[in-house]
Amino acid sequence: MAWVAGVFLDVWLLLLLLLLSAQTQPLVAAGDPHNCAAPLASSLPQLSFSSSSQLSNSHGPGFARLNRRDGAGGWTPLVSNTYQWLQIDLGERMEITAVATQGGYGSSDWVTSYLLMFSDGGRNWKQYQQEESIWGFPGNTNADSVVQYRLQPPFHTRFLRFLPLAWNPKGRIGMRIEIYGCSYKSEVVYFDGQSSLLYKFDKGAIRPIRDVISFKFKAMQSSGIIFHGEGQHGSQMILELVNGKLVFYLSSGDGNLLHVNAKMNFTIGSLLDDWHWHSVLIDLFNVHVNFTLDKHIHHVLMHKESSYLDLNFEISFGAILIPGGHSLTFPHKNFHGCLENIYYNGVNIIKLAKKHEPQTLIKGNVSFMCPQPQTVPVTFLSSKSYLALPVSLKEDKMSLAFQFRTWNKAGCVLFSELGHGSGSLILFLKDGKLVLSLSKPGQPLQTITAGAVLNDGLWHSVFLSAKGSHLSLVVDDNSSAQTLVSVWIHSGDTYYFGGCPNNSSSFGCESSSGGFQGCLELISIGDKVVDPIAVQQGVLGAFSDLQIDSCSIIDRCLPSYCEHGGGCTQSWDTFSCDCEGTGYIGATCHSSIYEQSCEAHRHRGSPSGIYYIDADGSGPLAPFHVYCNMTDTALTVVQHRGPDAVTVKGGPEGHMRSATFSYAASAAQLQTVVDVAEHCEQQVVLQCRTSGFSDIADGTSLSWWVRRTNETYTYWGGSLPDAQKCTCGLDGNCIDSQYRCNCDADQNEWTSDTIVLSHKEHLPVTKMVVTDTGRLHSEAVYTLGPLICQGDKSFWNSASFNTEASYLHFPTFHGELTADVRFLFKTTVSSGVFMENLGITDFIRLELSAPTEVTFSFDVGNGPCELTVQSPTPFNDNRWHHVRAERNIKGAYLQVDQLPQKTQPTPTDGHVRLQLNSQLFIGGTASRQRGFLGCIRSLQLNGMVLDLEGRATMTPGVEPGCLGHCSSYGHLCRNGGKCQEKHNGITCDCAFSAYDGPLCSREISAYFETGSSLTYNFQEHSTLSENTSSLASSLHGDVILSRETITLSFRTTRTPCLLLYVSSFSEEYLSVILANNGSLQVRYKLDRHQNADVFYFDLRNLADGHFHQLAIHREEAVVSVEVNQSAKRQVILSSGTEFNAVKSLILGKILEPLDADPDTRQAAAQGFTGCLSSVRFGHEVPLKAALHQGQASVTIHGRVAAGAQCAESPGSAVQEQTPGPSVGAGPSGSIEDRQPLPNTDRSDAGVIGGITAVVIFILLCVSAITIRVHRQRKLQQKNESSVSKTEEC
Repeated sequence: MAWVAGVFLDVWLLLLLLLLSAQTQPLVAAGDPHNCAAPLASSLPQLSFSSSSQLSNSHGPGFARLNRRDGAGGWTPLVSNTYQWLQIDLGERMEITAVATQGGYGSSDWVTSYLLMFSDGGRNWKQYQQEESIWGFPGNTNADSVVQYRLQPPFHTRFLRFLPLAWNPKGRIGMRIEIYGCSYKSEVVYFDGQSSLLYKFDKGAIRPIRDVISFKFKAMQSSGIIFHGEGQHGSQMILELVNGKLVFYLSSGDGNLLHVNAKMNFTIGSLLDDWHWHSVLIDLFNVHVNFTLDKHIHHVLMHKESSYLDLNFEISFGAILIPGGHSLTFPHKNFHGCLENIYYNGVNIIKLAKKHEPQTLIKGNVSFMCPQPQTVPVTFLSSKSYLALPVSLKEDKMSLAFQFRTWNKAGCVLFSELGHGSGSLILFLKDGKLVLSLSKPGQPLQTITAGAVLNDGLWHSVFLSAKGSHLSLVVDDNSSAQTLVSVWIHSGDTYYFGGCPNNSSSFGCESSSGGFQGCLELISIGDKVVDPIAVQQGVLGAFSDLQIDSCSIIDRCLPSYCEHGGGCTQSWDTFSCDCEGTGYIGATCHSSIYEQSCEAHRHRGSPSGIYYIDADGSGPLAPFHVYCNMTDTALTVVQHRGPDAVTVKGGPEGHMRSATFSYAASAAQLQTVVDVAEHCEQQVVLQCRTSGFSDIADGTSLSWWVRRTNETYTYWGGSLPDAQKCTCGLDGNCIDSQYRCNCDADQNEWTSDTIVLSHKEHLPVTKMVVTDTGRLHSEAVYTLGPLICQGDKSFWNSASFNTEASYLHFPTFHGELTADVRFLFKTTVSSGVFMENLGITDFIRLELSAPTEVTFSFDVGNGPCELTVQSPTPFNDNRWHHVRAERNIKGAYLQVDQLPQKTQPTPTDGHVRLQLNSQLFIGGTASRQRGFLGCIRSLQLNGMVLDLEGRATMTPGVEPGCLGHCSSYGHLCRNGGKCQEKHNGITCDCAFSAYDGPLCSREISAYFETGSSLTYNFQEHSTLSENTSSLASSLHGDVILSRETITLSFRTTRTPCLLLYVSSFSEEYLSVILANNGSLQVRYKLDRHQNADVFYFDLRNLADGHFHQLAIHREEAVVSVEVNQSAKRQVILSSGTEFNAVKSLILGKILEPLDADPDTRQAAAQGFTGCLSSVRFGHEVPLKAALHQGQASVTIHGRVAAGAQCAESPGSAVQEQTPGPSVGAGPSGSIEDRQPLPNTDRSDAGVIGGITAVVIFILLCVSAITIRVHRQRKLQQKNESSVSKTEEC
């Protein structure tokens, strides 16, 4: 029967959960939204309506009911200005779901926009906000139509006020209104800061599987304990109000009440001490905590050890009570304010307390009604706001007190002229501190400073007093008052708070930083408290641009719209984001400063190196380091942080040995890199003896590995998980053909396996496990290489739009608060829409509006906004153009290529959410008009790449892919390399370049030992020049040149030496030598019957061991020579204009007799000792041909060894070229001649070295190859040591 009891218990728990859900649901959203829409104002008596004024008795507020025609047909104030209001008293708190307005019946009086305010007691009004905007509601456009707005979210209140902002300019303010909603019932408890309420749980009740707590609170002080929950085993939960913010603490049972050491805590909310209701819903389930404050939801995960809190002992509200109901001496305050509708797992705790149920305990003065505030705050809305109050004190005394709150660091708070023209007194904020300045004629300015960080949005108290010659300032009841001693102070007759009237002639009243913006309250002059309502009614003082009986301060950093960890700071009017150190830029730190992939770095011309990449662009993932290996396609290398090599020795059978591998990137970052790559792989090198991957008897896997999502795999090679083979098994060359891996052969001697895991969806490896076989002499060593991914599918993802009516459609673009769009386009047409997404009234659109104009337009409810970038040259030139557009809560920008960026700020306090609901159209519009003709590539919306190619394959009129990349990226092929088109990019053909590498930017360098020689024989059909003479000798297959270009680079310390010699069959020649003093000499002999033209270049000694570049260009008789890309000379030949019967080019020593001038013969006999690179003669690249096998036209004598770039510091050769008719070999490692971009991390040389070591180890892992390479390396070192004694390079 045990299973029956178990089933019964499960059913009981399920029913309890459903019951709790049903009980707590009304607390989440009070009222029934389907039935809470009854008209509330139409049935109220006239006395429930009041107003600031009325034009006449027939225009009184009692005639302001919707659709009524009695009286004058609506309410109209005496004067139409922004200080008028219409107020409705509903008699009790109600739930408000909608409002409606009309103008005055049959008149020209109506309101075009208004604010909606609410209050529980008719004091301390609060403005209702739509979404994140505090703009008013749009009103009417005529007198009789009804404009109704449903309020989301609804709210609860007794009093409402309509404040007209604008009205028909040809009439007056005129209003008729209706309010919709339903009744609202609640239970309220009030704590005076010394009282509390304790609730004890039923010990026999079943522990619920989740805890749900909901209530509302209204705080009358900025700090205090709201509740404290405790379990039987010491688990605790505390919610505290701290400086107007909620702090939530959880502790899992250490019994420590010092909740600053709690296992989990977070802060939420701001300005919660505003004497208004705020709702709280806390849902604890397993490790999940969902905390909802008003409409803001905060989700956190607890530590696993805290997942079972056992909070079913007791909970106290208003204070922390220890068992027995006694208050705990605690450094923090008790709560002062009201709580409403406290529900804990469906139990109405206030209702139980009112009935004095035994599970509740009341301590102190607890009442079940909430008192209304009597304080009347005043809001200074702008820097021009002011409040002028008369002073009736004796002129030899001054006493002034008030409280203020603001976000502004600066602003004039108070100004007063002293009596008898004796000077002035100014109190102002500067850098968040209060400064009191006293100016008296004939005396230096005196100042005192008090307080710090007073612009934190909290209430701060100020007391200013003067008696006789002593003037003191006290801020926040600080006992150390700041005092000025001066001559006798005579009080003035008026205090100006904020700014001054426009007609004021008071000297010093206007502050350079503007007037105070913020809230004031509790103003007292002498022993009299100022009544702002009297000011509002015109009985006392004067004012301008104030909002009386309301503190309208808002926290513009809550929630923070600064993305990616940017810091938010604010003033009264706006907020700003500090993006420093985040890796992002822009008004909201949205746009990444890093490229998204190594492929993108490659197409910026970046060399191999360590770079930051931001795999999802402006998305939520942070940038991270990778190594970019720039081959024909960029390789992204992500190094792991695990052990370099793991040794496993024989042990007890079945014992598992594991190694864990973490990465410099998170799982989500790795996932993104793998997803966009064309191919990924990870190598495992295993050396073993008397061990294997599988049990020899039954084939059971003894080893396995784990991917990033914790799935386990037992296959060891290839892209197919079922292959179950190492590389030798896939290639069919294992040492024992009956096994799939060398290690499975169970050999007594050391053997090895190279394993390539290339099923990219399973990568990278995060753990490897090897199980012992019980053999004491078995041993294995394995090394896991880095994750290597090739290419970036998103970078070239493109589509061609062939008809104006064709388009691609995608799901709705969700960019409510931030929408950024990035793509490349090319076209030949003059206009067309790139993308469009529509809402009911909102929209976003990007288009080519004219041949030289790209336009970004959108509407979020503030009216259409349009930005246009104009170009001096047309965009329809069939070249790629890069578009970047962003719209966020702060503004919008548009940039095309490198043209100046166009920006436009968001209207102050306007609508901020972009609300779209239709499909996203790419390359066209919903109307199928103004479609785009051309190509769109790499389209990203908020960092997410749209698969244009995938959608194009199934869309008529649109083809996947685009051609013509060389027109935009051909410049990346350097040093004479030719750009060639690929489906997904370009490749560089370096056949006629003296350089090599993916971008033809890697030098081809060789070290010439003393006495060595390289001869390159020109072929019969040579491509020396595109402009060879048509007069070619048929006897010798001669080449006749009227022009040629020669380039070479060198490093040497020997003189004299021959850099280059070109011979001919007709006894003509060209020689380039360094003379005895190291100066450069060029000799041309273009006529066998004349002496050679000799040109001396009076430059510094070029045989100085440094790297030098030389370029010679001849156009018939005109020769120009350039050294090191700067020193350039031009000379005229006298010996001829054509180079006839060109035969061969020689580098190094000339071994045959030479018919040339003495200096050339001397240099030829010495040859060249040092480093030569990038040798080119016309289209011929002799040094490159010599270093690659299969070139029959090259002859080498002596030792010529390929090595690192000559431009680098001198180094040793790494590969020797032996004499013979045909010699060739590949150059050494791929090192570009350009340094990584500034955003690389140059301090990570160790990482590069580690990656290089792993790659070398993988290549040399087989023991036989290792021995052979080791012997060859020793031979090279011996040769290099002999070279270093006789040469420098």
